[in-house]
Amino acid sequence: MGQCLAKHNKGGGDDSDHNVEFAGGNVHVITTIESWEQKIAEANRDGKIVIANFSATWCGPCKMIAPYYVELSEKHPSIMFLTVDVDELTDFSTSWDIKATPTFFFLKDGQQFDKLVGANKPELQKKMIAILDSEAPCQE
Repeated sequence: MGQCLAKHNKGGGDDSDHNVEFAGGNVHVITTIESWEQKIAEANRDGKIVIANFSATWCGPCKMIAPYYVELSEKHPSIMFLTVDVDELTDFSTSWDIKATPTFFFLKDGQQFDKLVGANKPELQKKMIAILDSEAPCQE
């Protein structure tokens, strides 16, 4: 599926318009490590699962999946949706071993329990269904 190999360059073509494409709905754009830690702490406190989308403004597949990610965030307010620009937080992204964008990490209590590399909408949808099924109260 669509993915871009990570490239960490600061030069050229940076319009800083990533918020237009990657923000919206209930997606929180992470621009500092402090804001990451704050959102993770908030999710832990509220018992929320976190989906973190590590993406890049220059990545076509990232731009393609972004509206769907925003749509998911609007449909599922019980889950926290974060977006990290790998070029804006290079060292932080490297610590997560990002090899390609987009990469989605699924976290519970601050710990990774799943991962998806690439703009694979059907697979992201499948993982969302699994999360929602695991959170749903048992009905008889």
